[in-house]
Amino acid sequence: MGVALITGGGRGIGAAISEKLAQDGYDILLTYNTASKPAEIVVDRIREMGRDAVAVNCNCSDLREISLL
Repeated sequence: MGVALITGGGRGIGAAISEKLAQDGYDILLTYNTASKPAEIVVDRIREMGRDAVAVNCNCSDLREISLL
């Protein structure tokens, strides 16, 4: 299908959205700002579904970090 970018995709609603989009056939690029472990767990669950996923540390309120992303 394509790649979905989910900001804050490692926790809560963002994690649920990440997993749902993976179930729907998307590969996932998710961002997290502070804690990598929850994001890594979401990535592992998505990969277990047979989709590709990557977690990137990015403060999405910082335009410089968004540019690097």
